[in-house]
Amino acid sequence: MDTRMQEAIALREAGRAEEARVLLLDLLAANSRDAGADTDAELLYQLAWTHDVLGLEREAVPYYEQSLAAGLPPEQRAGALLGLGSTYRTLGEYQRARTVLHQGAEEYPERAEFPAFLAMALYNLGEHSAGMGILLKLLADTSVNSGIQEYRKAISFYADKLDKIWP
Repeated sequence: MDTRMQEAIALREAGRAEEARVLLLDLLAANSRDAGADTDAELLYQLAWTHDVLGLEREAVPYYEQSLAAGLPPEQRAGALLGLGSTYRTLGEYQRARTVLHQGAEEYPERAEFPAFLAMALYNLGEHSAGMGILLKLLADTSVNSGIQEYRKAISFYADKLDKIWP
């Protein structure tokens, strides 16, 4: 990783995201001036993340999309999918959010953040039962609370039967 990109990441992590954004945009401009150079997927991902941190969600979207298209290693890909899906949701693009977050949940079933954010998108789409079911299963599967663990089987069982009435 380029030392200037490392510097930009450190700036963002230190709460100096605007300085990080300027540095990353300079790197992108330098990269695009290099004839025949492919744009670095990691650079695009860091730009997306930094724009998100600054509350510039609409500007973050194309960087997320380009970083995913350029090919990211698995850890960064997961972050980019989550960032893009979450950003779509905050922009009111709920169908797109659902699609991306569902893809992330399929690709990374071990990562609990995808179902949590997917449940939010489902809520926004009016699919309250599906969203609540996802959250209940997530709660049953991940909580260390003794009361939740004691009733884990029941919570999991009822997660997709919230509207069912037993005679």
